[in-house]
Order: sequence, then structure tokens, then C-alpha cells
Amino acid sequence: MTIGMDAASITLLEDTLRKTMASASGAALDQALGELGWAEMLSEDPDMAIPLVFRLLGETGAHASVLNDVILETIGGLPGGTPPLPYAGGSWVIWERSEREGNPVLGGLPLRGVPGGEQMRLGEARRAVGWWLVGSARAMLALARQHALDRAQFGKPIASFQAIRHRLAETLVAIEGAEATLTVPVVDSPDLTAMLAKAAAGKAALTAAKHCQQVLGGVGFTAEHDLHRHIERVLVLDGLLGNARELTRQVGGGLRARGSAPRLVQL
Repeated sequence: MTIGMDAASITLLEDTLRKTMASASGAALDQALGELGWAEMLSEDPDMAIPLVFRLLGETGAHASVLNDVILETIGGLPGGTPPLPYAGGSWVIWERSEREGNPVLGGLPLRGVPGGEQMRLGEARRAVGWWLVGSARAMLALARQHALDRAQFGKPIASFQAIRHRLAETLVAIEGAEATLTVPVVDSPDLTAMLAKAAAGKAALTAAKHCQQVLGGVGFTAEHDLHRHIERVLVLDGLLGNARELTRQVGGGLRARGSAPRLVQL
């Protein structure tokens, strides 16, 4: 995996990653990603590696401890560590790398609460979680869209009903807007931009969860349907590294104290 991969190589890599994530998760996926060269990708071309891997984690519903790697790469930590991660409400967690009996699970993720941690640069990590949230939102939208096409009432697919179409359209607009915040070139204040991007991704994922649940109706609550797994996942990911509400308030408070707003993007 090297910098400057052409479009065909990236497409092939994406297909390989998607198939890998469809068959493995947790520690098994960590090992598989290591064999595919995740560490080298992250070090050599993070702008390609982070969006690709984390978006696919959301779309496939798999999970891996790669967020640890993003933070360790940022702070220059030793590989294999589990740095404390801030969580909504002022709490802290670590992302367990190993699977063991009694492993704590939060939203299907091996997160364990810890007493506290140190403040660190989280810009890249917040963008990574943002991509994960966007991927999960797209997965929920795909499930809701397919259900709307398959489910018929009054002799026609419910996808033809205006209320259903509005829910799906609003979800897509929210996702596309969040993805735009994650991909826009940063002019100044990268950490501030990352906070806003993560907040936008969290809001988009929660919008997707709400609207897609309404489209699927009762079947979306059942254990047999995949929607509830994505909803649980985005609720946890929104809280990780600060939820949308907290980040928005934090940014707003900082700008008020500063008395001015920096130029965030080049339009």
C-alpha cells in the first residue's frame, strides 16, 4: 500500500476490504487489516486510508480497534496501545484490542470505562469516527430504501408515498452534507473543523436512525433485522470523542470567547 494509488487500485482495495469486513470483526478483523497493510496505509497515506476503512466499517457493520491506531499515529504513541478516549458526559473509555470472556460491550463495541485520561489532539480521530458514522448512516438508508421498494400497501410500493420519499430524501441530504464537511479542504483551525465535521456526522447518523426507523416501522425493531444494530452503533459512536451536542456547544463557546470566527474552509 503506497501513496499515489490510482483509481483502479483503490477500487480493488475497497472491494477487498469490504469482503474482509463482511467475514470478520473485532480481533479477527484487526489481524486481517494488519495483513492487508493497514499500518503502512495509515502512516503513508492517511487521507486515503482513514475515510476508506472507517466508512466501510460503518457500511458493513463490522468493528475493529483501528481508532486506537489513528490516535497513536497522531500523538506518536507505541503501536498496540489503548489510549483513553473521551466519551459524552465527561467520562472516558478505552477500546479493548483483545477478546476475552466478560469483555465489556457498548453498542456492540468492546469499550470499557476508565477513571480518566489526558487531553490530546483528536482531530484525525474525530474525522475517522465521522466517516464511520457516515458509513453507518448510508447502511441504514440502504436498508430503508430497499424496504420501501419491497413493501407494498394499497397495491403499490410504499416508496411511492410522499411521506416515505421525504424521509429518505432528508436522510440523504443529511448524509451528503456531513460527508462534505469531512472532505472539504481545511484552511485554518484543523482541530476546530474536525469537531464540527464530527458533530455534523453525528447529527446525520441520528437523523438517519430516526427517519429509517420510521420507514421500516415495526420490522426495524426486531432482532432479525439489521437496522437496530446500526442504530445502537451510531448512538455509541456519536458519544465517542464528544457527541454532536457537546461539540457544537464547545465550538460555540470557544468562538464567543474569542470574539471572532476563523476561516474554516476555502469556498
